[in-house]
Amino acid sequence: MNTVLTVNKRDKGRNSSLTQLRQNGAIPGVVYGYQMESTAVSLDARQFAKMLAQFGNKNVFQLDVDGKRVNAVLTEVQRCALKGNVKHVDFKSINMSEELEVDIPVTVKGHAIGVADGGFLLQPNREVRIKVSPSEIPETIEVDVTDVAIGTSLYVGDIREKFSFEILQEDDYTLVTITPPAAENVQEDDIVDGTPEVIEATGKNPSASEE
Repeated sequence: MNTVLTVNKRDKGRNSSLTQLRQNGAIPGVVYGYQMESTAVSLDARQFAKMLAQFGNKNVFQLDVDGKRVNAVLTEVQRCALKGNVKHVDFKSINMSEELEVDIPVTVKGHAIGVADGGFLLQPNREVRIKVSPSEIPETIEVDVTDVAIGTSLYVGDIREKFSFEILQEDDYTLVTITPPAAENVQEDDIVDGTPEVIEATGKNPSASEE
């Protein structure tokens, strides 16, 4: 479904101008790509947030750029590190008759037998890149993990034929893996003063800082 979003051309200004724009409830952005020169724009922050919540960021947006209709996809959303509000957006105009490459999130469904046996389900890679028609971009790619046992993994090669679009990663690209319970991961080198050091299912030392 196309989402109509009104944007207005703006003059490229200084940081103070962009700050004023945001204070007035707008988001600065840029539109570039198919049959479109790189154009600085602004859009209503509330309207954009509402559309993101309703349709997601993988949707094809139909931009109304001062009366000109442009089909586009989001290529970048910059957010404030502290508040999380959107600071800037990039749109790429597209040809609806040509396939494009997009990154799509992977979600799991089902109850893995490995988890039922006490294992931990990990997702080393949470997105895959696909080549697809703009009108058929999926919001997410669901993978069934029901048969994934402890010590085994689910790869792109296991799901490739289940979809009509092309997945660009190699067959050995790991989507899901089930690791044994933590106690089974204890190695001889991890024992200090006779006390085993438990390693979390993430494979990281609990004392290590998160990225």
